[in-house]
Amino acid sequence: MFSFSDNDMFGRRCVWVNGPVIVGAGPSGLAVGACLKEQGVPCVILERSDCIASLWQKRTYDRLKLHLPKQFCQLPKFPFPEHYPEYPSKRQFIEYLESYATQFDLSPQFNECVQSAKYDEFCRLWRVKTVSADGVEVEYICQWLVVATGENAERVVPEIDGLKEFGGEVIHACDYKSGEKFRGKKVVVVGCGNSGMEVSLDLCNHDAQPSMVCRSAVHVLPREIFGKSTFELAMLLMTWLPLWLVDKILLILTWFILGDIEKYGLKRPSIGPLQLKNSQGKTPVLDIGALEKIRAGKVKVVPGIKKFSCGTVELVTGENLEVDSVVLATGYCSNVPYWLQESEFFSKNGYPKAQFPNNWKGKSGLYAVGFTKRGLAGASADAIRIAKDIGKVHKEDLKQKKQKVPTHRRCISTF
Repeated sequence: MFSFSDNDMFGRRCVWVNGPVIVGAGPSGLAVGACLKEQGVPCVILERSDCIASLWQKRTYDRLKLHLPKQFCQLPKFPFPEHYPEYPSKRQFIEYLESYATQFDLSPQFNECVQSAKYDEFCRLWRVKTVSADGVEVEYICQWLVVATGENAERVVPEIDGLKEFGGEVIHACDYKSGEKFRGKKVVVVGCGNSGMEVSLDLCNHDAQPSMVCRSAVHVLPREIFGKSTFELAMLLMTWLPLWLVDKILLILTWFILGDIEKYGLKRPSIGPLQLKNSQGKTPVLDIGALEKIRAGKVKVVPGIKKFSCGTVELVTGENLEVDSVVLATGYCSNVPYWLQESEFFSKNGYPKAQFPNNWKGKSGLYAVGFTKRGLAGASADAIRIAKDIGKVHKEDLKQKKQKVPTHRRCISTF
């Protein structure tokens, strides 16, 4: 990477990158960077925050642990320490990622927010424009662009009638740290996914009174079956059996372990958990104790919300609840449409149009990592594919003894 001009006519510094630009320094971006290093390919990692894995460091609750065993969450070429528990804590996972960055000598450009990225057809290069926290603008020019901002880049805040007039505290789950400050309060948790369930459990453990809104059907599975991770068991069964049959087996075993959960207001989808995950990307809830609180009546499951008013929430059933605070466990979305000026590979919702396993590579040197809806294992698989693909071209370039600064320079050095 080097700067070939101090400033362009607009005051923006231009930087040529002799390798790919990776947008995002979360687990996905780090994985690609590490795999590229193994291929001998230099890269630049751009990160809008001031640290790696900002989602994990700044937008997760304190009690969070990996929901899957560590062997399914490790990044390429770097296993978790043996002394880590099967389900590492938030702090342990962050330490693992920091060790990963150190191991592969990854040094992201922090506090650089990508404003736009566009492929220049004339020069056949990508132009990635960023602005730093202090307003400094930089344009990175490269042959390859790797989108690693992931599926959880921005919070989703639904429009609910009357929420602005509610009067009490309203936060998104990404701002929730602990139930300590909600002790003794009546809290509505909007959402019944893994975050909604775990926030409700944490609120219970801090003597709050949570009501969890479960508007749609949800699969709730035990985290372990017969002492083995449910996910691990499912992967094992899928090596021998079709997906629909594995779904049937999981649901039967779940019924024996958890019983009938529909009587508590948790309706199951008509599609099996694995099929639903594959077709719609909806992750089943892995129960780590919330269901016990629901059975005991300490977490109240309620249907959809009709509207909020001052200090109360009216449900679709007409029931009114007095509420002190609201936690929106309403998920996240991609932010790709806000900065990537491309419409052939990515759809308007910020996800690749192609389905897994063909959604990691676009045209003109564009790649996507962490959009498979298959967690860290999917991101790792993407990273390996991307690095091998770029590495192959990079090695061919070296064999042909091309100059470090490509002939494209004439069309970009005038800016």
